[in-house]
Amino acid sequence: QVQLVESGGGLVQAGGSLRLSCAASGRTFSRYGMGWFRQAPGKEREFVATISGSGGLTYYADSVKGRFTISRDNAKNTVFLQMNSLKPEDTAVYYCGTQTTPWGSPKSSDFNYWGQGTQVTVSS
Repeated sequence: QVQLVESGGGLVQAGGSLRLSCAASGRTFSRYGMGWFRQAPGKEREFVATISGSGGLTYYADSVKGRFTISRDNAKNTVFLQMNSLKPEDTAVYYCGTQTTPWGSPKSSDFNYWGQGTQVTVSS
């Protein structure tokens, strides 16, 4: 059974940084792309960043490009999201997901497992 457990969320002031982690178990981690999505209150879940199974390919939403960095450590079955220069509009629950293919994809339909989410709150 695949399990994804996010951690690292919290409250931070605008301009600050947070690093989210997502620990995976239950499948051969390096074979699958991983990604982060987020959902703010009253809004639909939206794509944030994705990374291929090897870690060689990454893709970001325009809203976070240049501020967020996705990475992975296949030896530790963990994917990270480094978030810098945070803005109040980044406030959301952040979800980690694993894909059905090795390629990074921004489409939620390409994800088949999700974590429980971690809250990120950015104060102005």
